[in-house]
Amino acid sequence: MTAVAERAVERRDPARGDGARIATQTGVLTVHAVRTMLSEHRLLLITLIEPLPMLLVFGQALSGLAHVPGFPRGVPYIDYLVPALMVTTALQSGLQSATRLTDNLAGGLMSRLRTMPLWLGSVLVAQSATGLVRGLFRLVTLVGLAWLGFGFQCRGGLVGLLLAAAVSMAVAWALGWVFMALACWFRHGDTLQAAAGLAMFPLMFASNAFLPVASLPPWLHAVAEVNPLTHGVTAVRALTLGGSALPAVAATFALALLVTAVAAPLAVRRVRRTD
Repeated sequence: MTAVAERAVERRDPARGDGARIATQTGVLTVHAVRTMLSEHRLLLITLIEPLPMLLVFGQALSGLAHVPGFPRGVPYIDYLVPALMVTTALQSGLQSATRLTDNLAGGLMSRLRTMPLWLGSVLVAQSATGLVRGLFRLVTLVGLAWLGFGFQCRGGLVGLLLAAAVSMAVAWALGWVFMALACWFRHGDTLQAAAGLAMFPLMFASNAFLPVASLPPWLHAVAEVNPLTHGVTAVRALTLGGSALPAVAATFALALLVTAVAAPLAVRRVRRTD
């Protein structure tokens, strides 16, 4: 990674502005991170087949929830479930990027990079972008398995499915920056995983991912209404089911931008101060 960072520094053009230098650094680091991810064949295989157990467990064990009050009429539970899994699967990729970042921090990589004329934020952006690539692979696998093995149908067509993937990646990008800010704070993967587990549980289950919000208890209903995952799942579900999606999509992208605008500077500031 240090050799790649050195190439990123060497390729900068002193005559260009700082923006061009940062873009070059980020591009080189991102390409390297993606190549590293693709070269780890076993981990990549596990990452790709990970959606299958979720489809088996949630799709089969919770299929009876299609009869609870407030559930959309005429919608198979698999069609209701897959949009939620698209969001949570993409989110897992953001968490994995943060875990990789803790490995770099614990290994002293940032301390070495701090001695070079390199913007440390480019390392975070590269990790985040790699998480999006990983998430895209997982989304393709998830939708393919759901379609071939479980009868999933996207009523919104190909355009709706592509937009749904874009919304899922936007949610993953935003919350991934939150996880990376936590990674810069905790520095250790075990601590990050414990903290992320505490955050992921309410994000997933205090939302409309598996049940309509109207069927939740009043206090949980109130939590789900302000849960950012609820807005993302609502938008993705509207796109795949062919409903009115524009308000939900606009709200999700606005919320994702807001979360990123807060979490990304915090992560960059913290990584600069990490010893």
